[in-house]
Amino acid sequence: MRDQRLHDASRRALCLPALKDGVSRARLMKENVLIIGAGGVAHVAAHKAAMHNDRLGNICIASRTLSKCDQIIDSVKRKGHLKDASKTFSSRQLDALDIPETVKLIRETNSEIVINLGSAFLNMSILEACLETGAVYIDTAIHEDPDKVCETPPWYANYEWRRKARCAEQGLTVILGAGFDPGVVNAYCALAAKRYFDKIDTIDILDVNAGSHGKYFATNFDPEINFREFVKVWTWIDRQWKEYPTHSVKRTYDFPVVGSCPIYLNGHDELHSLSKNIDANSIRFWMGFGDHYINVFTVLRTLGLLSHLPVTLSTGQEVVPLKVVKALLPDPMTLAPGYTGKTCIGNVVKGWKDGQQREIFIYQVSDHHQCYEEVESQGISYTAGVPPVAAALLVAQGIWDPKTMVNVEELDPEPFIALLDQIGLPTEILEIEPGSLKSFDGTVRELEQELAESTATVTVSAANPMIALAPKTK
Repeated sequence: MRDQRLHDASRRALCLPALKDGVSRARLMKENVLIIGAGGVAHVAAHKAAMHNDRLGNICIASRTLSKCDQIIDSVKRKGHLKDASKTFSSRQLDALDIPETVKLIRETNSEIVINLGSAFLNMSILEACLETGAVYIDTAIHEDPDKVCETPPWYANYEWRRKARCAEQGLTVILGAGFDPGVVNAYCALAAKRYFDKIDTIDILDVNAGSHGKYFATNFDPEINFREFVKVWTWIDRQWKEYPTHSVKRTYDFPVVGSCPIYLNGHDELHSLSKNIDANSIRFWMGFGDHYINVFTVLRTLGLLSHLPVTLSTGQEVVPLKVVKALLPDPMTLAPGYTGKTCIGNVVKGWKDGQQREIFIYQVSDHHQCYEEVESQGISYTAGVPPVAAALLVAQGIWDPKTMVNVEELDPEPFIALLDQIGLPTEILEIEPGSLKSFDGTVRELEQELAESTATVTVSAANPMIALAPKTK
C-alpha cells in the first residue's frame, strides 16, 4: 500500500524556511552549479539541472574530454530542457586531479555547488578544491585509491571522514553519497527510523535491474569501478563487519513490478555509513545478477582479467588487465537507445512499531525506455543522476544546509524523497506481513550451505554466443 502520511509530511517540509531579519531570499539561496564528469550519470544530472536552472543558476559541465561535455549539452538542447535561457549552460575541459585548476574553475564559474560525478578516484581532489573555495560538495560514491581494492571497513573512515572536522570548522556543507545507492536508500533508512519503526532489527537493501540491453555482456556504469566492487564482500551483521566470498550467498525474491529475480549478498558504499548512523542489528546489501553475468564474471576473474595490478607482456609493455577489459566492453552510454525493462531498488526493513512486529519494503521502480524518452539515458544512470540534483536543489533553497560533512541518512529524508517524487523517482511503500511468503529472509547461514545454493546454470554455444541471453524454457 502507498502511505499517504509520508507524502503529506514531505510536501509541508518542502516549503522554504521562514526568512528572518529582512534577509532577502536571493541571499539565502546558493546558485551556479559545476558538474564534474561526463559519463552516463552526469548526462542525466545535466538534464535535470537544466530543467531546474531557474533555481540552480548557471551550469557548467567539466571533464577531461571536452567533446563528451558538449555532447551532453547538445542532448539537453535537443530535448528542450534548458528552462531559463538567460542562464549560461557551458562546458570546460578539466583534469580534476589537478586541485589548483579545479579551484580556478570553481571561481571562474562562480559555482557555489559542485556535483562530483566523475570517477571515484577523483573525490578527494575535488573535495580539497571545495574546501579551498567554500563551494558545497555533493558526490554519489565513496573515494577509491586506484592501488587499493575493498579496503578495511568502514570505507568512509579511510578518506572522507578524516576531513570532517575541517568541513565543520569552515562551516562547509559536504553531502556524501547522494546517488540512489548510496543516497536514496540511505534516506529510506532514515525515513523508516523516523516514521515507521520504534526499533529496527534488520535492513536489507535490494537492487535489481530486470532490464535488457541486448549486448552479450556489458556493465551499466564504468566497468573499472563496477568490477572493483566484487573482490570480496564486507557486510554488517549482528553489529559487526563480516567478510564473505563474492557471489557466495544467493536469494531469489519476488519483487513488485519486475517479478522474481536472483540476488546476491554484496558489499556496497552505503553500508559503511549506515552501520554508524542507523541503529539496526544487521544492514545488508543485495544486488541482482543473472546466471549469464555470473558465468562471464567468473571466467574473467578466474583468468586474472579483472586484476587492477599491472602485468608485463612479452614485448615488455605493461598493461592493467582490468583496463583492457574496460576498453573492450561497450561504453555504458551506448546502451541506452535499445534498453528495455525496469529496475527496482529499495529497502526491506524489519522491526517493531507500537509493540508489534512490522516489515515494509520502501522502493522505487524505473523504466529504461521511459528514461531514454525523457533524457536519452538508461535507467541505471537515471536513478543515480537524478538524486544529486535533488540534493543540490535542497541546498540551493536552504532546506539542506548542515554546514559540515554528512551522509544522506543524517539529513531529513522527507523533503528529499518528496522532491524526487516530483522530478522523476517516485517512492512506493509496501506493507508486508511478517513471516509471510512476501517476507524477505536475509539471514546468512553457514557458508557451506550458502555455497551449495549459490550456483548458476547457463547455456553456452561457441557458434551462437547470444544463446546465453535467450529466455530459459521451463
